Amino acid sequence: MNAVVMRGFGSPDVLRYETVADLRPATDEVLVSVRAATVTAGDCELRSLDVPLSFRLPFWVYGTVFRRDGWILGQEVAGAVAAVGSDVTDYAVGDRVFAATRFRFGAHAEYVALPESSPIVPVPGSLSYERAATIPTGGANALHALRAGEVGAGDRVLVNGAGGSIGTYAVQLAADRDAEVMAVDAGEKLPLLRELGADRVVDYRVTDFAATGEAYDVIVDVVGAAPLSRGLDALRPGGRYVVGNPTVATALRAAWTSATTDRRVVVSPADYDAADLAALAERVVDGEIRSVVDRRYPLAEAAAAHRYVESGAKRGHVVLAVAADGA
Repeated sequence: MNAVVMRGFGSPDVLRYETVADLRPATDEVLVSVRAATVTAGDCELRSLDVPLSFRLPFWVYGTVFRRDGWILGQEVAGAVAAVGSDVTDYAVGDRVFAATRFRFGAHAEYVALPESSPIVPVPGSLSYERAATIPTGGANALHALRAGEVGAGDRVLVNGAGGSIGTYAVQLAADRDAEVMAVDAGEKLPLLRELGADRVVDYRVTDFAATGEAYDVIVDVVGAAPLSRGLDALRPGGRYVVGNPTVATALRAAWTSATTDRRVVVSPADYDAADLAALAERVVDGEIRSVVDRRYPLAEAAAAHRYVESGAKRGHVVLAVAADGA
């Protein structure tokens, strides 16, 4: 099969489009013929080893010792079941599915094998593979952030990094909860964020949200770029601050803040529950929320997709078209 193989850590140049050994599912695995996958900021961070310090050494050891023959990235996938292991009971050949690969990765290939226990979900109705592929990372993390922040009607919610994979879902889901949503990102993304339901928008290159004197009930910091101390200054008493990509220092500060003040800082990861993914997919089908796809690249051009994601210009999701949607 063809796949994009990461050989070492570094720039997108470490990615190679190659022919690798065909996969066969283990007894408890589902083999998915990949129709669409995505390139996320997380894929780019892992490739460049731009990850929190606590993960850097484990990922380096795993990538250089246990994956000496190369590493196939990709955290979310949609496609058709091509084969199942002898112990698999819930899936059959031909089923249209989408899934989070989580720390197995492997979606940037023509096939990926996942344990049946993975969050594998039927693609509902007329939903395309490329739209389905955007749900696991962006949708699950956005839903987790709003739950962790206990976002409810009337809350003032700020989403920092609102124009990306997680942010575009977070803005819509917060608006759906009747929250007042402030979306922060680059100026060229702001019209889209208004379309998605943001009540107000801020270009971070012009205005520092933490320096305006305004306060929020919940801050969802997708990018984790703003210093936590500054972000906390924009949080109301009793407010909740949900951090994406926390560093060790941020996690320690989060624990201290939550223990010693009336503000709560959340750094826990999403759990990728299959029922949640199924519900999100149905809402995309029904038009209640949008899956925002910015650009599409063929699998062979994954390196170019990485460069575009790293540019910071993407709106929503970048999709790798691995096979024709109806193939």
